[in-house]
Amino acid sequence: MGSRKGKPIVAIVGRPNVGKSTLFNVLAGERIAIVKDTPGITRDRIYADVEWLNIGFTLVDTGGIEPDSKDVILSQMRQQAQIAIETADVIIFMVDVRQGMVDADAKVADMLRRSAKPVVLVVNKADSYEKFLADTYEFYNLGIGDPIPISAANRQGIGDMLDTVISHFPKAESVEEEDDRPRIAIVGKPNVGKSSLINKLLGEERLIVSEIAGTTRDAIDTQVVRNKKEYVFIDTAGLRRKNKIKEELERYMIIRTVSAVERADVVVLMIDAEEGVTEQDAKIAGIAHERGKGIILAVNKWDKIEKDDKTIYKYTNKIRTTLAFMPYAEMIFISAATGQRLHKLFDMIDAVIENCALRVATGVLNEIMTEAVALQQPPSDKGKRLRLYYITQVAVKPPTFVIFVNDKELMHFSYTRYIENQIRNAFGFKGTPLRFIIRERKDNQK
Repeated sequence: MGSRKGKPIVAIVGRPNVGKSTLFNVLAGERIAIVKDTPGITRDRIYADVEWLNIGFTLVDTGGIEPDSKDVILSQMRQQAQIAIETADVIIFMVDVRQGMVDADAKVADMLRRSAKPVVLVVNKADSYEKFLADTYEFYNLGIGDPIPISAANRQGIGDMLDTVISHFPKAESVEEEDDRPRIAIVGKPNVGKSSLINKLLGEERLIVSEIAGTTRDAIDTQVVRNKKEYVFIDTAGLRRKNKIKEELERYMIIRTVSAVERADVVVLMIDAEEGVTEQDAKIAGIAHERGKGIILAVNKWDKIEKDDKTIYKYTNKIRTTLAFMPYAEMIFISAATGQRLHKLFDMIDAVIENCALRVATGVLNEIMTEAVALQQPPSDKGKRLRLYYITQVAVKPPTFVIFVNDKELMHFSYTRYIENQIRNAFGFKGTPLRFIIRERKDNQK
């Protein structure tokens, strides 16, 4: 699983038509599970989970609109490179052996070289090693290391490329001390008040603040001490950003969010009370859900809403309906501007962190399961009934359970959800997703 700081992020940069999407699709493979009720995020294929030699990483496609004129291509590439430099641990820079070295490649290579991030130079469409050897060598002139010839379409050379990519990952051993301070990512759409919230948290209660030099990424991590407890806030607003990337660039926002969520224990998704939940909010929530992170929905600008005795109830229902795939999410109504309920937000963060790391004894789990089965008979199909033998918790962050059954096919999603609800009724687990792995064990195996 890598260290607790989340999986490394690898971004692909390159001119249009050099084969970025082909490589992305080959690496992502068919393993992208499209979760039916998680909104749009997986279908956009902006990122995918990849595993090589048991090392997992998140692959990000910085692409987007493919421009046609030369100067637009260069400015788009610069933008992609900037996104990659800001969010990735390793950058794959892709060029095309058949087009040879182009001016835009050299200019972007300069940017990447100055960033001091590890760059893997990949020369695509080299489907015959001998034929393209000399042309591949030309790319040494970019000054960003050894070119690796591949053919994404024919899946050649990809192993060598991945070996090089993972060789640049931060070594787990080099983590000086296990940093167990809770990490909280504040995420949300542009202008929802992320920076104001962080500034307010820093100003409130005279919190002690020190800037931690961002890890490999340039996000600003802020240390906050409250009641003698240290927290690290990961700010995706990018307070130090001088370049003029349009904040509206949705792909850009999602990539930043993925990299922040990846490193966090708890995600605070800020929602604008005046706008309600937007599609973009649902996508961000989907990322946190897929990544198994604790989540708090913080409805901001609550001070601006006209209220009567039913307002909170109506709002809560509306948000719960839109984000139906995460009924476990905690919700709080705040105002970053006035500081309303911010102390409650901290208590909620503490509670969610505890729930993400909660372990339940096997004996107790099996009692709950036995009772659940007695209350609602498991489904059957063609005369064969599902039997649940045993349940045990195998991991935390998020809490993960294995259920042994006689036939996996019979364990419908709805029955798994029913078992999940029984466990939640007993232990709360508020704010954290739960994962269930269903394993088969034949009747005669004891």
